Amino acid sequence: MGEIRRTLIDEPSLERLLGLESSKIGFYSEVKQKIQELEAANLGLRIKTGELQAVFDAISDSVVIYDHHGCVQHRNHVSLKQFPAETTVGRHCRSLFHLDNEHADDECPVEKALSGKSMQMSFTTTTSGGESRYYDVTATPIEDPNDRNRALVFIRDVTEKRVNELQLLQAEKLSSIGLLAAGVAHEINNPLTSVAGYAEALVRRFREEPGLADDHRLRDFKKYLEVIIRESYRCKGIIDSLLSFSRKSEGTVGSVDINQILQEVIELVRHKARNENIEILVSLQVDLPLISGDPSGLRQVFMNLTMNALQAIDGPGQVEIATMIHDGSVIASISDNGCGIPISLMDQIWDPFFTTKGVGQGLGLGLAVTYNIIKKHGGEISVESKQNKGTKFTVRLPACLV
Repeated sequence: MGEIRRTLIDEPSLERLLGLESSKIGFYSEVKQKIQELEAANLGLRIKTGELQAVFDAISDSVVIYDHHGCVQHRNHVSLKQFPAETTVGRHCRSLFHLDNEHADDECPVEKALSGKSMQMSFTTTTSGGESRYYDVTATPIEDPNDRNRALVFIRDVTEKRVNELQLLQAEKLSSIGLLAAGVAHEINNPLTSVAGYAEALVRRFREEPGLADDHRLRDFKKYLEVIIRESYRCKGIIDSLLSFSRKSEGTVGSVDINQILQEVIELVRHKARNENIEILVSLQVDLPLISGDPSGLRQVFMNLTMNALQAIDGPGQVEIATMIHDGSVIASISDNGCGIPISLMDQIWDPFFTTKGVGQGLGLGLAVTYNIIKKHGGEISVESKQNKGTKFTVRLPACLV
């Protein structure tokens, strides 16, 4: 019997013998192709993700996506600016919409959206500086295949729009009051003219018939009649000022005498000053140059400043109103010795709806409107104040070139 020989075959030779090498090459080739396809799909996905993120960040409103637990999943850069802490990823919706109430399904837009219903609402926040901000919210459900909704929330800052609406509403109220005041003033003016006219006629009778003055029963009549005439014309002056102040602004620009406007304002507020024991000191420069502007708007400016000065005084005090010409500008100043303005609030006094007055005493629009009117006239307004010492507002307006 012959001897059996065994031949050792290495692994590569065995793979070639069995044809495994070609199958491995084919397998590796298929895997490589799959990897390339996945890389291409991944690149396309990254491009699409970048495009969607660019769109997401280009939206001017705050956009926040909440997961099915009501926690922040994604947010855009506007949310980061407006609500940096409240929209941190993982933060619950109650930190923004219902911090004081753990469960507010009927009030929270996110909870509504997670339940499958769209919701619109508005809310207000107050900044650390005391400024109120107004927001409109729209929440929409994002349906997932596993029936676990997420919430897409748009938050729009509508503060400027809301302020404009409230200013318009206030302007309409003031316009209605002005029309009412004008009507009442006209009704009072007519009988007042008759009173003054008959009193003047009686005084003429005393001059024309000297014998009347000799009658001791009529001794004081002439003096009384002169008082009636004087006070009647004073009332007519107040009414004329009221009619001028209530006259609707047509936006027309003309030559305006600031001294005359201030005198009209003083006539309207003098009774308030007298009732509150406040002395009004007036120092108006004679021959003050005219300015170019809207007289109705400027009446509102100086009425606002004068009323603020009177309201700043609690008890006896003084308000000083002065005008002068300096470097080609007409300067008008209104100062008081009232409570003053704290340094911490000086930067906020021009903001709409900022007020230190009590509820029902003002909306905080006076100085904001005043500032805008002065700027439209190409002028400047400044303020100096010391707490518990008083405040001085100075208005500078360009004089008309002669």
